[in-house]
Amino acid sequence: MRCLLLTACLLLPALSGWAQQDSIRQGEVLQEVTVTSRSAQKRIDEVQIGVERVDIATLSKIPALFGEKDILKSIQLLPGVKSEGDGSGGYQVRGGTSAQNIILLDGGTVYNAGHLMGLFSSFNDDALNNASLYKGLIPAQLGGATSSVFDISTRMGDMQDYHFSGTVGLLSAKLCAEGPMQRGRSSFLVAARRSYLDIFMKAIKKYKDNTLNFYDANVRLNFRLSEKDMLALTFFRSRDNMGVADLMDLTWDNTTATADWLHTFSPRLFANTRFIYSNFGNHTGFDLQQMHYMMNSYIRHLTLHEGMSWMPTDRHKVNFGLETTYLQLQSADWEIYALKQRERRSAWMSSLWVNDEWSLGSAVQLSAGVRLQLFSALGGSPYYQLNEQGDIVSQETPPSGKLYKTYAQLEPRVSMKWTLNGHHTLKLGYSHTTQHIQAIRTSTMSLPFDRYTMSSNLIRPQVADQVAVGWMGITDHGHYDFSAEAYYKAISHVSDYRDGKTFNSEIEMERLLLEGKGRAYGLELCARKNTGRLTGWVAYTLSWSENKIPGINGGQWYTAANDRRHDMVVVGMYTLSPAWELAATWRYNTGQALTAPSAKYEVDGKTFFYFAERNGYRAPAYHRLDLSATYTRHLKRTTHVWAFGIYNAYSRYNPFVVTFEEDKRSATGSKASKTALFGLVPSVSFTVKF
Repeated sequence: MRCLLLTACLLLPALSGWAQQDSIRQGEVLQEVTVTSRSAQKRIDEVQIGVERVDIATLSKIPALFGEKDILKSIQLLPGVKSEGDGSGGYQVRGGTSAQNIILLDGGTVYNAGHLMGLFSSFNDDALNNASLYKGLIPAQLGGATSSVFDISTRMGDMQDYHFSGTVGLLSAKLCAEGPMQRGRSSFLVAARRSYLDIFMKAIKKYKDNTLNFYDANVRLNFRLSEKDMLALTFFRSRDNMGVADLMDLTWDNTTATADWLHTFSPRLFANTRFIYSNFGNHTGFDLQQMHYMMNSYIRHLTLHEGMSWMPTDRHKVNFGLETTYLQLQSADWEIYALKQRERRSAWMSSLWVNDEWSLGSAVQLSAGVRLQLFSALGGSPYYQLNEQGDIVSQETPPSGKLYKTYAQLEPRVSMKWTLNGHHTLKLGYSHTTQHIQAIRTSTMSLPFDRYTMSSNLIRPQVADQVAVGWMGITDHGHYDFSAEAYYKAISHVSDYRDGKTFNSEIEMERLLLEGKGRAYGLELCARKNTGRLTGWVAYTLSWSENKIPGINGGQWYTAANDRRHDMVVVGMYTLSPAWELAATWRYNTGQALTAPSAKYEVDGKTFFYFAERNGYRAPAYHRLDLSATYTRHLKRTTHVWAFGIYNAYSRYNPFVVTFEEDKRSATGSKASKTALFGLVPSVSFTVKF
């Protein structure tokens, strides 16, 4: 508990200092899937390049902070996927920032999916079925992101038998129940988790007026309406609450709800209709040193999705459909002292797509498609014209609902697999993607209180073009497999803060930003051992990420804040006996790029730092070892599972925040101070299933 309180104490000053689609899973989404280890041969057979299928069974074995199994932390062990750092739930894919990713849960968009400022994700592993991460090479039925799409689905619940489980850990407890409502015809799944730190805090006089808790809940109902019709109703809710007496109040939450109807016209033709609602909201309030600050923001989606899947032959599959979304985005509604301001915008987003996957003989398979993306910023809110300094020179407020500014993008996607023989394949891919909703961050890490903006007359959509080439090989019987992928990505209309601006310098987002371009390129290597008592993988990524924005860094290319040259992960899982499973992960990465002072000067006895180069320095390298052991005992009617873990086993104090301050004892007259978030953290949890 002391560690978490320290975390909150470290994060809150930082916050105040900063001043504040979808894949058509016909026959998969609504039908029960038994999760098993994905074989190497299936990875070889995958036509799509740059996709990772997440195995929920493997997830349960990997060591995790405080013993909380975390799907977002697990994908950060894959090649090409990087963690933002300790204390953050965000992840970066192939040189992109976490703001360029989209997370979909049963089709609903989830933003900032992290508890306790991102220490671990909002997704309860007991409720999850399967997940796919598309690393930039995205099929035409998905869109809205220039870096990656992480598509997650929940379990449908057993239609024949009842199952219950409960887990107690150091931070939280969770319950899961599933079973038939009418055997063979309908089922339910309910999973819920809540922390209980606040219970202990109430018992300590010093902290009794503080708040620190979270919860999340998943509900899924499934109905077999007929032999040709399935209906699924899903609901997800997560919320975090943090507060320090009467000084500070922080909350953030996600809500998604989906009605999913699958109709089978024939064994070769399916229709998938979805109604989707999602909402992300946050609230920040401070009363510090006679400063009153309050901010609220939200993003809301209301979506109708219609997708079709047609298989004219066993070697040919076509996906096509349409989607339309009404979007509301409030970037800020704040009160600072007596100043009250609000910026709220709305828009229509629509898309049409077709994607064709077929075999060209026995050696070549092709997946090719195109997506037409339409975005219209709507009236009812003010829009601006600015001068070069970012000052407003004119303003207009179109009538509510009027199409004010429309963008249309045609997005081709193609991926090809060439089978050299039964053991080796080559893959090629190209994708053109567009993103209209952007998170604007003042740090390298995502936080629940980042400001968001969307395309307008001045803010143009981000556009990414990525090409990739890869090789994959497998040994006889699939004991080992190896892969290598190289990529190059060019991004247009990248936004960054003007020098001297922060997220609450002005209410108008356009006044804060400058626009330019970015590029990212790299090489991903992975070797896996798939069979035997010892399994696991070694992954290495070599990458570069750079931006060039007029008005920043003299208009020259500069290292992006998320650039890391080297990233290496070692994952091992060992079956000691039928009862004991051991696991370990070790990771190393180059330190985060940061902007350090190049000189300093004094004015009226106060020291000020001068920053000549954006992100021209590096934090120390990051490395960490995590260990876990799981003991499973099967009794007559129940199963007991004890999970033990050690996070950061050799207590490496990796930098969480690096600050610069005056030091008259040093030759330069200044020094860099490093703050670490965690040392060694043990964990234990107990689960009973029946």
